[in-house]
Amino acid sequence: MQKKCSKQILSCILCIVLIVAMALFTTGCNGSSGSQANVPTEASDGDGEIAGTDTAGDEPAGADAAGDETTGADTGTDADSSVLGEGSKVFTFTVVDEAGAQTQFEIHTDQETVGAALVELGLIDGDEGEYGLYVKTVNGITADYDTDGKYWSFYINDEYAQTGVDATDITEGDSYSFKIEKA
Repeated sequence: MQKKCSKQILSCILCIVLIVAMALFTTGCNGSSGSQANVPTEASDGDGEIAGTDTAGDEPAGADAAGDETTGADTGTDADSSVLGEGSKVFTFTVVDEAGAQTQFEIHTDQETVGAALVELGLIDGDEGEYGLYVKTVNGITADYDTDGKYWSFYINDEYAQTGVDATDITEGDSYSFKIEKA
């Protein structure tokens, strides 16, 4: 009888050791290496939505790219910065939505024009017209003058552009942006 009791105690101890070992193994393998490299973050635009998404909550173009959250403390707006594309030409592209939330991208491309680079990356979309591309969607946010009186304005170095996005040659060092505006 004592032999049977000692086997049960030994079995219980073995089970406890296995449970402890499994617990240590799972907590030790949580994937954290102590550094946070390439962890994308999302910035709220203040109304419960994620900056750079449309009202349906769709992910913005390039959402799988790694980004770092930066907060514009002076302006009260949030910015989400991502690096997109590959190529020898580099420029900064900013999207300012209706609430004033900013999403910033560092664009790398081999395209000649800003429009071609942004279309290639899926950041802008619109209709071809007699004056070039009429941009209706930027980073997943649609503004259509015909339906809501809102439109996307194109800026170069924070000045209203004198050319359309598809006719604007990329100049390294320049920054380009689209801002949603209402008529």
